[in-house]
Amino acid sequence: MPSFQPLETPRLRLRNWREEDRDLFHEINADRKVMEFFPFRRTRPESDALFERVRAMISESGLGFYAVSLKETDEAIGFCGLAKPGLAPILPEDSVEIGWRLATRFWGNGYMTEAARALLRYGFDDLRLPEIVSFAVTGNTRSTAIMQRIGMRHDPARDFIHPRVPQSHPHLKRHVLYAITATEWEKQRA
Repeated sequence: MPSFQPLETPRLRLRNWREEDRDLFHEINADRKVMEFFPFRRTRPESDALFERVRAMISESGLGFYAVSLKETDEAIGFCGLAKPGLAPILPEDSVEIGWRLATRFWGNGYMTEAARALLRYGFDDLRLPEIVSFAVTGNTRSTAIMQRIGMRHDPARDFIHPRVPQSHPHLKRHVLYAITATEWEKQRA
């Protein structure tokens, strides 16, 4: 896997995390609205530990949840990335997912759709991935709307019960899966 080089869109820059992004990273991982479909929010120490793991993963493998910053100021506003979900046997070991989180004050501007489209292009054109998947809790219409806008299709036969969601949160266990293949991506671009 090649090392990740920052990507730019008309309004955004996707890059590795920097020390000055640490507060924003914690904000999005602790925010009640952002984390509505996750079984827990992260404390500052938990968020800092995840920050270090994500930053190292991007440096080492080129994959991960990249910081999304406003191109004009380079202020981090959230993340969007490509990563291996580690959900075998539910998903094949070599599967790559696309996912995102955005600070609530930036919602409603189309930033994640813009970032996700750039990452699909990167995943298919540069990494030569055969397929990219995304999944969300059933009922998470904010995320599934983005999946639909970037050309992904719901594949009901691949919906699943997420094994890492604790039994204490049964309403968050059922996930819908969306996917797009390289061939579908090329047809949409044509």
